[in-house]
Amino acid sequence: MKRVIELLCLVLLIASCTHNPLKINVSDVSVNLKIKHLDVDLLNTKPEQMSAAIPGLKNKYGGFFDIFTYRMIGIGGSDQDKFPEMLNSFVSDTLIQHLKTSVSEKIDTTRFKKELETGFKHYKHYFPEKEIPLIYTCISGLNQSVVTADQLIGLSLDKYLGAESPFYEHLGLPAYKRRNMHPAKIVPDMMYAWAVTEWPKSDQATNLLSQMIQEGKTMYFVDAMLPEVHDTLKIGFTGKQLDFCKKDEASMWTYLAEHKLLFSIDRMNIKRFIDDGPYTAAFSEASPARTGVWIGWQIVRSYMKQHPELKLADLMKNNNFQAILNQSGYQP
Repeated sequence: MKRVIELLCLVLLIASCTHNPLKINVSDVSVNLKIKHLDVDLLNTKPEQMSAAIPGLKNKYGGFFDIFTYRMIGIGGSDQDKFPEMLNSFVSDTLIQHLKTSVSEKIDTTRFKKELETGFKHYKHYFPEKEIPLIYTCISGLNQSVVTADQLIGLSLDKYLGAESPFYEHLGLPAYKRRNMHPAKIVPDMMYAWAVTEWPKSDQATNLLSQMIQEGKTMYFVDAMLPEVHDTLKIGFTGKQLDFCKKDEASMWTYLAEHKLLFSIDRMNIKRFIDDGPYTAAFSEASPARTGVWIGWQIVRSYMKQHPELKLADLMKNNNFQAILNQSGYQP
């Protein structure tokens, strides 16, 4: 009996160590997620119908229509001369028509909506006072992936056709970019973009450490919205790159400390560890880029583990980056 009790205690201990407090039941949370498909309405408009269709498109898609035409495809607004002709030229372009076909073949919009709805159920659980943004999909001709504005998220479906898509290879996109241009990255990218919109970069994030922790907060937000999603999808690392970070976490942290980089305000120093790229030059070609983001993520995870009484809202509004590090108990 004593042996049985000991084994039971061991099982309970292991379970408590591996329990993820962010894995919560949101089945009873109700969200009214609305997705409007500009790609469908626009690309099915015939040339002779375009002039008459534009007012209806503007009415249905509101501010996103202008975001799309101004920011995403760069043809200006509907008050400009020859706007219908320019929009027709975009719609009838051979590339756009091929992208339309590929999107219909590669992207399961039903699954995408279900995954996104799950993410926003978590959002509503943690932030019941906040509104759910309107979601718009489009085909932008391989321009911006995700755009955000007041209470809206716009998604270019043609930026998620898969790493092997011939469109991306033809554009000459590097492998590290193509690697994350697949359907499973859509929802993590959208939740990340929404966090950046709701909690923009703080003016206090002036050095490398503060920007690492700022990014870490955003990644922890994605953790909370998508607790079932693997870390590789959240941050866009391969399995080997994630293993590298776990194995070399202590040595990377030591490098940053010993080279006095943590409090550096030099823009190039910050970009070396925060921006995307093929790898982090300071840590060998086996490393991923954005290692500073990954370390900041682990600091914030440690901080929240040390302070289970804190709510996600408390974390997101806390811009005392040094205090977060000091109170994190972070020891890689």
